Parts: sequence; structure tokens; C-alpha cells
Amino acid sequence: MEFLNKELENYIENHSSPEPEILAQLNRETWSKVLMPRMLSGHIQGRALSFFSKMISPTNILEIGTYTGYSAISLAEGIKNNGELHTIDINEENTLLAKKYFKKSDYNKNIIQHIGNALDIIPTINKKFQLVFIDADKENYSNYFDLIVEKLDKNGIIIADNVLWSGKVILKDKDTETLALDNYNKKTSEDSRVENLLIGIRDGLMISRKIK
Repeated sequence: MEFLNKELENYIENHSSPEPEILAQLNRETWSKVLMPRMLSGHIQGRALSFFSKMISPTNILEIGTYTGYSAISLAEGIKNNGELHTIDINEENTLLAKKYFKKSDYNKNIIQHIGNALDIIPTINKKFQLVFIDADKENYSNYFDLIVEKLDKNGIIIADNVLWSGKVILKDKDTETLALDNYNKKTSEDSRVENLLIGIRDGLMISRKIK
């Protein structure tokens, strides 16, 4: 489902800061070489992630779902010089392309790649995070939240992608992934430790700020 027509999308892009050249290159290579390139964050969502990171100026970032590295590089734009961005993905083939662009970026020294099951890896990362981005298997969004909320500093932010799931979250009959995302939206909205804002950028971003 397309939420905005192409003409309006072009207007938004033309009145937003351009994507850095390295991300434009990664965008093109992902679309030409990788299956399901629509999974890429893309220009506007990438700029949104960069904005959040620059406002927070995090020391540590956690990303669940590397894909080809576009979102990680966007998030790294706001990280402190000595900060670490831990990014996790189970697909080794995609992470090879990500690694190529991490090395070309200004943030290679900050980015630490993990390959494997995020549910197993997250407990082994002994860090407190100020910014977390979830963009992985939808069925485990709630499990990821449970693992990371205690690792999140007060005022830290969790950003979860695809929470509108092409508008299917409002349907009466939901498939497994849609139900998992609907449950995540309800779970975070009812959790007293966070305050939430669901914004309609691309396929929906749930922004959760830790308040206690």
C-alpha cells in the first residue's frame, strides 16, 4: 500500500536535506543487487533517523536488523566520536554489502557488526543505550522491547519500523506479522516506562521515549 502518491513523495524529498552521496550509492546498489530492496530505509526515513540521532547525540546505539547498512550509517551521523553503534543481523550475505559501505563511511571505527540471532546477542552486549532502532523480524518486536528497555537510559529512544505494515494493522483479520506489530504498538502504548508517538513516516515509526 502506498500512503502518498509519487508526486507528493517527490515534493517531500525536494524540500528535505538530500541523502549523503555514500547513502545514495548504497541505495542504488541495494536496488540493483539485493532481493526485496524496499526493505531499505531510504532517503526520508534515513534523514529522520539522522535527525533523531543528532538531537540525542548518543554514546551507544543499538540497531536490530542491519540489512545493507543504510539505516546504520544514517544513525551513526549523530553518534559521539568515541561512541559505538552495535548492529545485528542474521543474514550474512546482506551484512557483507553493509560492511563494504561501513568501511567507506566516516563511521567505520564506531560500527560493530554482529551476525546471528538478536535474541541471543543482545544480552551479551554490556552497554547502556541512548538510541535503539528495531527493523527485523516482526514476530519478535515485543521480545526485543523486553530485552532492551532495561538497557535503555532514561530519556533514551526506541524507534520501531514498519508498525503500520502497509495499513494492515487496522484490519479485522490479521496475519501473524500484522498481529505481532499490532501487539507491539499496544504493548508499548500501555507500558508506563515509556511515552509513545506513532508517526506516519514511510510504513510507520513507533517512537518510544523512556521516562522512568
